[in-house]
This record gives sequence, C-alpha cells and structure tokens, in this order.
Amino acid sequence: MPDPLARLAGELSEVAGASIELERPSDAAHGDYATNVALQLAGAQRRPPRELAEEIAGAAVSRGLVARGEVAGPGFVNLWVPDTWLADAVREIVENRDSFGSGSAATPERIQVEMVSANPTGPVTVASARNGAYGDSVARLLAFAGHEVEREYYYNDAGAQMERFAASVEAVRRGEPPPDDGYQGEYVTDLAALDGDPVPQMLEQIERTLERFRIHFDTWERQTAVEVEIPEAIALLDTFEEEDALWARTTAHGDDKDRVLVRSGGEPTYFAADAAYIRRKYARGFDRLIYVLGADHHGYVARLKALAEMLGHDRDSLEVLVYQLVQLVEGGEAKRMSKRRGDVVFLDELMDTIGVDAARWYLVARGPDQTMDLDVDLAKEKSNKNPVYYVQYAHARIAGILRNADESGATPGTSTGALAREERELAKRLLEFPQIAVDATERRAPHGVPIYAIRVADDFHRFYHEHRVLESEQQQFRLGLVRATQSVIARCLDLVGVEAPDRM
Repeated sequence: MPDPLARLAGELSEVAGASIELERPSDAAHGDYATNVALQLAGAQRRPPRELAEEIAGAAVSRGLVARGEVAGPGFVNLWVPDTWLADAVREIVENRDSFGSGSAATPERIQVEMVSANPTGPVTVASARNGAYGDSVARLLAFAGHEVEREYYYNDAGAQMERFAASVEAVRRGEPPPDDGYQGEYVTDLAALDGDPVPQMLEQIERTLERFRIHFDTWERQTAVEVEIPEAIALLDTFEEEDALWARTTAHGDDKDRVLVRSGGEPTYFAADAAYIRRKYARGFDRLIYVLGADHHGYVARLKALAEMLGHDRDSLEVLVYQLVQLVEGGEAKRMSKRRGDVVFLDELMDTIGVDAARWYLVARGPDQTMDLDVDLAKEKSNKNPVYYVQYAHARIAGILRNADESGATPGTSTGALAREERELAKRLLEFPQIAVDATERRAPHGVPIYAIRVADDFHRFYHEHRVLESEQQQFRLGLVRATQSVIARCLDLVGVEAPDRM
C-alpha cells in the first residue's frame, strides 16, 4: 500500500538510470536521505563518482523531486526533501492508516506456521511461550504482507512421555506419589481431582492459555493421526536397508547423515512421523511450511529440508526458525525451571505477574538467536523505563490529544508553514515503517518492530515536548502528524500481539 519513500526512491532511480536505495543519515545535517548510487555506477561507466553524483543531485533538484542535493565524500549524494513533500506523505499515512505498509508480498503464498507444539504433559511454560510469541509475530507479519497464514499446534498424544504423564495423574488419584520418572507439581494434583483422561483436559487448558496470550490456532494436529500415514510417506522416499533397519538417503539431499525410518524391530522412528507429517502438510495445499523450534532442535533443519525435497518440493519452501531459550530474572536472580520436577514457571503465572502485553513484548523484543533474560521487575514497572509501557503511553497520549480535538471540532489538514526540526524528524521516522515491516517479515525477525516502535515513541515525545498541537498555528498539520504516529504505533504493537490502549 502507499509508500511515499519507496515512490521517491523509484523516481530518483529513473533519474540515475539505476536502482536507488535511500538511507537516512544519522545526522540530519547530512540530508534527509542519502544514496551511494554514484559510487556503484562509476566503475561500469568509467567516470569519476563525484561527477556522476553531481549530475544525479542536479537532475533530482531540477525535476523537483528534492529541494536540495549535495555531493559528499567520494561520491555520496545527500538529499533534502521539501516540507510540502513530508506534509503530503503524512497525509497519505493518515488516509491509508489501516493499510499503510501492508501488502508487500510480490507473490502471496499459502503458509502454515507450526509453533509451540509442546507435549501436553503440563501447562505452557515460559520457554514454550517464547516459541509462541515469536511464531505468532512472524505469522502476523506474513499476513500483513498479504500471505494467507494458518497456525497449527502439533502434539504427541501417545508414547512414553504421555504414558508417564498419565501414570503420574493416576498415582495421585490413588493417593500415591508420582513415579520417580513421572511428573510432579500442583497441576498434576489439580488434574487428579478431575475425572477422565488427563490428556484432553490438559489440551483444553493449553488452548485457553494460548488464547489468553493472543495466539489462536486454526488447527490442532495429533501425532497418532499422522502416524497411520507413515507407510504411504515412506513409499515416496529414497530408502535402503542396512543392519536390519530401513533408512532414508537424506545425505543425497543436504543432510549430514542418513536417517533411520524403521528400526530393526519394525518400529517407526520420529523421523518417519516427520515424513508423514510433512507430506500431509503439502497435500493440504500449502506453498510454504514454517516450523518454530527451540535451539535444541537445530539439527532438525537439514533433515526436514531433505524430507521436503525427497517428497518432491523445493527444499527452501520449508523453513525452520530456531530460537534460543529464555529464563526469568527476578530480584536479580534467575529462576531454574523443570516441568517434570514441578519447579517451573508457567505462562499463566507470567501473565498474572506482568500482564499479557508485557509478556508478548518481552518474549519477542530480542532476536531469536539470542538467549533471553526476562527481567520480571522491569516488566512490571509502570514507568518510561519499561519500553512496552513507554510505547503504549505514547499511543495513549495521542489518543487524549485526538479526544480533545474532537471535542473542539479541530480536524487534520495540510501544513501552513515551515516545519520544525522535530516535526520533520517524526515524519521521516514514520515513513520508515513500510521497510521496517518488510525487513522483519523477510528476515523472520519480528524484534525489529518493537525496536522501531521505541524510536517512533522517542521522536514523538521530543516533538510533543517542544510543540503544542491544539491551538497552534500548525494545528491542522500537527493533528495529522500525531494521528499518523498513533496509527503506526498501533500497527507495530499489533504485529507483536500487544494492545494499543487509548488511556493509561
């Protein structure tokens, strides 16, 4: 949808005769935007880069695309856009606030994101919550870009872990302690007080928790339903027999070693179930499969891609997003967590302590490749030291300005004079949003969104500290500017599953 900055880059590309990427200098004294296109073209054209830069800058000014252009260093082109251009760009954001920055997918795909997928042997832990926060934010970004996205939870409803879980609940029902290798904790006691199979009861609790965490799963897939299709999947693979076992020749498809499908005793492996599961996903018409897995599953990347290729699909149509673990820090001390021992922090407890918004924000605010320490004390703070509170407060403050504007009958409009530095900086920050969304989507890196949201809030607070909005000479423009700011902040928060409050 409308992206004034991308449009300007396209118009400048026509002037230069080559694709231009505009960067925003860290120092506004070096221009609103800059490009190194002259340096890129100089070799092929066998001309001095500064000479090319002078031509590009001059042509951009003469065609009215920019107000001023200068050459810096070995051939950088620094550009200043007119106030009217920024004012028109802000107006476009306001007019298209529901779609600004969306629809970036060149070829929309049908994508499944499978996430969390923890065995239902206990409530959702904080570790699994990071999986969900990361995966759901990626799903939101993909949908915002224009893809059709489904969220799926795949759970093991049979096997040794489930047997130990059921045995633990049954033991407590009989008034006995759980087995040594079983599960402990209050949740086991709570399940024991209920009649019936504890597995579906546990799944109901998991679904309630994740809905509270603002993750809605479209489908819930059972391992037992997938396992019956293992023979059909194996029949499609390149296999060989060795040591009385059946193997998949995954090394021919980029894996570091071949994988056992059926053990010597005739028992299918988890890898065989993976083959059946992937086959089932593609058969449902998905163009792209995304798995969200913890760092301890890093070795799964090559083998799952190999399966996709062996089943006749592009290996790059299957992605595995790996994230590092998270630990809670409270009172300066890290909490140790083990679901089986019962000394684990569950997601519901975290949401009770710091709220859903802070939980969603903090669990996605750092890159997935980084181990995360979540500071519970900071996340509970209602102050500007807490980044999620700081960004939400900017949104709420703007909502207050707009309520007062509605009461007075004031409406947004165009600029009636020169823009102040703070107005220009805030407007330019807002225009970065479409590229921020694109980068976060393509890199599967949603943490870029909250980082950007903090910068928007910084620029807004600086603007608001220096300038009145209502009853000022620039009232109409400033109302548009703050409305555009509010919509961009709200979109950023929504993309990471955080609410945008109108009052705080």
